[in-house]
Amino acid sequence: MSMSNKRKKIDNILQGITYLAASVAVVTLSLIFIFVFRNGAGLVNFGLITNDYHAKYYNGGIEEVVSFSQTSKPDFLGDDDFYSEKWGIALSDDLNREGKQIIVVSYVAKDSPLNNMYDRNNQDNQYFNIEEGNIVTSISFFDKNSALSMFGAKNMIDELDNSDMFREIIFSSLGGGIRGSLITTLYVIGLTLLFALPIGIFTAIYLNEFAKKNRVTNTIRSMIEMLTGVPSIIFGLMGLAVFVPLTVKYTPADSANLLSGSLTLAVILLPVIIRSTEESLKVVPDDFRFASLALGANSTQTTFKVVLPSSLPGILTATLLAIGRIIGESAALIFAIGTAVKDDVSIFGKSTTLAVNIWSLMTDEPANIELASTIAIIILMIVLILNVAVKLLSRNFIKRFE
Repeated sequence: MSMSNKRKKIDNILQGITYLAASVAVVTLSLIFIFVFRNGAGLVNFGLITNDYHAKYYNGGIEEVVSFSQTSKPDFLGDDDFYSEKWGIALSDDLNREGKQIIVVSYVAKDSPLNNMYDRNNQDNQYFNIEEGNIVTSISFFDKNSALSMFGAKNMIDELDNSDMFREIIFSSLGGGIRGSLITTLYVIGLTLLFALPIGIFTAIYLNEFAKKNRVTNTIRSMIEMLTGVPSIIFGLMGLAVFVPLTVKYTPADSANLLSGSLTLAVILLPVIIRSTEESLKVVPDDFRFASLALGANSTQTTFKVVLPSSLPGILTATLLAIGRIIGESAALIFAIGTAVKDDVSIFGKSTTLAVNIWSLMTDEPANIELASTIAIIILMIVLILNVAVKLLSRNFIKRFE
């Protein structure tokens, strides 16, 4: 009886430890998600994905105005949109992606004099328009102080209404977008899979279907398993020492680039793809192989026409999970690609993926936690979509081959 009570106590203690550990894990993960969504959800919008990271600045000048705007304030503008009927422009107060106060152009009339400005920094006097969504920094006048964004949109509109001319208006695009980082991530995914998948899959086929079981193959498998535990930053150093010089020598690249980064990630993913593909090949019943051989097919035909199609769900799962690893990798890419955020992306140039962009934002002074959290949300959404895709595609393949 006492032994039974002792066992019950031990069981209760073990169950308590299990529940406690699970609770700690759930709470920790929940706090991470809450922190990320609380800081970054407010900045999630379509413009973040389509806009450039670097804002383009303009110094607009204007010739003597012959006729001012005759357009009344449109009905769709709200009370927060301050409109100058004289100049045909509406401005509103807003916050940028770093939480700083800005003045945004919310409307420009077709007959606005601001539709025919010239670039004061361009000797060719190239003409351009101010557009909706632009950020107005300041307006300089000839006979009074400048109207600055720090004083708000209403003050700037009032100063415009009381003037027939100004010396210069400084405005810019919004900036802070992740279009370049998103394109870089897609490029890196495509190039990495192009290098890693064929090598990894065919290596797994050789090890599982053709290679003899001996010390050599066992050593190869042990080395592959060992590589899965190597920190990615070591692969990054390898990329910097090997792939960057190679790409500089044989391509138009002159420094770290997307191609060297993709080659580095391909090396990182090779052990994962090889092991996952080999495990997928192992679960294919031997009866399939024997039946194919009995019907007259040789080993190569059996492998590529019977075994490989049957293992496609597992290979597909490994591929999609590898994409998730590519999206989340940062340490290796810091060395192999660089940390410069670029809007014009080239395979032979530097750029940053979404994960490295987060690292760059967190190393700024002060750290841009809000935008970094927003990018983290986008990465989480991509990973979630990939996980759902893995389950759906695997289920379809399984049904097809049943």
